[in-house]
Order: sequence, then structure tokens, then C-alpha cells
Amino acid sequence: MGHLPGLITDLALILMTGAITTLLFRKIKQPLVLGYIIAGFIVGPYISFTPSVTDIDNVETLAEIGVIFLLFSLGLEFSFRKLKRVGGPASITAIVEIIVITLSGYLLGTWMGWSLMDSVFLGGMLASSSTTIIIKAFDELKIKTQHFTRIVVGVLIVEDIVVIMLMVLLSTISVTQEIEGMETLLSILKLGFFLILWFLAGIFLIPTLLKKAKKLLDEETLLILSIGLCLGMVVLATQVGFSAELGAFIMGSILAETTSAEKIEHLTKPVKDLFGAVFFVSVGMMIDPATIIEYIGPIFWVTLLVLFGKLISTSVGAIISGQPLKQSVQVGMSMAQVGEFAFIVASLGISLGVTSDFLFPVAVGVSAITTFTTPYMIKFSPRLYEYLLRILPVRWVSALNNYSSGTQEIQVKSNWKSILNRYITNVLTNGMITLAIFFISLEFFMPFFAKPYP
Repeated sequence: MGHLPGLITDLALILMTGAITTLLFRKIKQPLVLGYIIAGFIVGPYISFTPSVTDIDNVETLAEIGVIFLLFSLGLEFSFRKLKRVGGPASITAIVEIIVITLSGYLLGTWMGWSLMDSVFLGGMLASSSTTIIIKAFDELKIKTQHFTRIVVGVLIVEDIVVIMLMVLLSTISVTQEIEGMETLLSILKLGFFLILWFLAGIFLIPTLLKKAKKLLDEETLLILSIGLCLGMVVLATQVGFSAELGAFIMGSILAETTSAEKIEHLTKPVKDLFGAVFFVSVGMMIDPATIIEYIGPIFWVTLLVLFGKLISTSVGAIISGQPLKQSVQVGMSMAQVGEFAFIVASLGISLGVTSDFLFPVAVGVSAITTFTTPYMIKFSPRLYEYLLRILPVRWVSALNNYSSGTQEIQVKSNWKSILNRYITNVLTNGMITLAIFFISLEFFMPFFAKPYP
């Protein structure tokens, strides 16, 4: 218990400083995430004239719990019904944007002379935009009901899923220290198998469990059960060889399909806010002003890539998915920033010991700049559209409009496609269950039969 007084002192310092900075940031109408990061910078080891955190190891443990609950909360907000509603346009837009910006980030890191792993993780850091910042900007500009905002929300959902998978692949690449095609393919296949298996087990078992125990579940018991299921899946995921973040996201996604999803999300929100605040403060504690000054050049180039690379790639993806030019430009202008996942990916690289310490200050610097520019870019998007109408040839604009109209006319599925989808779903479901039984038998029963009889 000797460490307890130090931990309590550190928590008091973190939470009080975080409360003061977030009050200030709310007053000036800026994202609270940046307020937490500034609080971490103030109580971090690089500022000598303010009180500093002393028990950094325990704070880092609490920060890891914060990441788990952030991903669990993100999973609760995701559901297959939501993904089905946003459909193909959002998925196509997100995939195009992620591929282009991730590859561009890797090439930029290589051009700046960074190591292989630093460049790879830079690409991963840029793969997602900030849901909280974008939704906040939509609220302040009073445009949440416009059609393009639904596409943006759909893109954010798909981005979150892809980045979770990307983190698993980055962990695999970090172990081998090189990008091997076969190793990566095996990791993808293994990940796909366990994802389908977990979701099948979860969707069949957990909703039934909650339904049977509904009369016994008050708010306190439901909260304890939800957190227990989350941490249990975290342990299972790490035992299988995946990240704790993936396990938390999976359990959140499974619970999102239950009738208690909204209530669970409401009950766990204070827990997520508390530990999430500790995580973002711990991010700020890692900011070294000397490192930011030293790497001001990379921060500048990465910011330019985020602003223009995400704008162009997302707009092109939206056009390919069949959206009109105006909505495509609005979607692209909305996505031009990096999100909270940039900090999580950067911390993953540092915890694995494969990336340099300067990635964190670069991520924070780029995030701060693009956070401030996001509302102005969204507001400026109609003017950019009008400017494009003036400079683009009329036949190009006409061709884009015809393509958009033709694409949207073939959105309705025919009956044979629906029947085929049901057959494919049944085959995949039964096939995965059969494979699961086979592998479990190999693991537990074959060694028993292989023992020699006396």
C-alpha cells in the first residue's frame, strides 16, 4: 500500500488540472481533448515551475485502462444496423481515403528520412479522423441534418473499424520488424476467423443472457456485468495474441446489438470519461517542448498532408461512391484532421518499442492545428464547390452529375441478390462454427488421445 498515497496525489493533480483546463477550453469553445493534453503538459516532467506527477508507472496503467474503455465505448456506438444504413457510399469513401492517406503518410515518412517502423506508424496515425471534433463542429454550425453529414458519420464508423484492424496488423509487423506478405496474410485470416467466431458466440449468447437476467439487472448490476464482460474479452483477446483494444471494441460491438445497448452506454459513460481523461492527460505528459521545436518541419509537412491529402482522397472516394460533386467536396472538407486514434496508434508503437519518441509530439502538434482549422474548412466548403464549378470544364461537371445519378438509381437490391446473401451468410456461419469445433478438438482432445496407454 506504500504506493497508494503517491497515486492519490497524482490523481488529484491530474483531475484538478484537467478540470481547470477543460473549463477554460469550454469557455473558448475548443475541443476538450486538447484541454486534457494541455493539462498533461502542465503536470508533465518537462515543466519545472509547476507540480509534476511522481508515480508515472501507475498513471500509465490507468491510461491503458482509459484506452480500453474508450474503445469499449466506441464499440457501443457501432452496430451492424448503423453500418447497413450508411451502406456502400460511406464504405467506398472510407476505404479510398484510408488507402491513399496511409500510403501517403508512409511515403512522407520515408521522404523525411524516418525509419521503416516510424513511417509505417505515421501512415497508421493518419488513417482516421476525429469523431468528437467533427460532430462538435456540425453542432456549432447547425448543419447536422444536411445529407452530407450522414455520409461523414458513416465514413467515421468505417474508419474506426478499419483502424482497429490496422492496429492488429501494426502489432504483427512490429514483432517481425518487417512487412512480410505471408505473415500479414496469415494475421488477417486469423483475425477474420476469431472476429467471426467471437461475434457469433457473442450475438447468440450475450443477448440471451441479458434477456434471461433482465428482471435481476438493476443499474448497478448491469454496470458491473458490462465492465466484467469488457475486461473478460480483453483478457481473451490478449491470450489469443491480439490487442486489448480489439477485445474491448469487440465486446462493445456485441453489446451494441442488445436491447440494453443504450442503457449500458449511459451507465459506462462516466467510467469512460474518467479513465479517458487520464489517458489524454498522459498523452500531454509525453510532450517535450524541445522535441516539438526540433520537429517543427515534420509537423508542418504532416499537417499539409492531412489538410490536402484527406480533402482530396475523401472527396475522390465520395465521387467514386456516386455522391454529387457538392456533397463530395463537403465530405472531404469535413474529414481533414487527425483523431484521437492518432495518439492511441502512437502510444502502441512506443509501448511495443518499435517507434521513436518524437511521433507523439508530431501527432499532438498536427492534431492541435487541424482541430482549429476543421470548423473553418467545413464552413468554407460551399465556396470551394463554387470555385470548382468555375474552373472545371462544363462537360466534366455534367459527366460527374450523370455518374452520380446513374449510381444512385442502382442502389436497390434485386430479389436474387438478397437470397444469395442469405445463403452466403448461412454457409459462413456454419463453416466458422465447424472450424471452431475442429480447432478446439485439436487443441484439447487430440493430446488426450495421443497419450500412450500403460
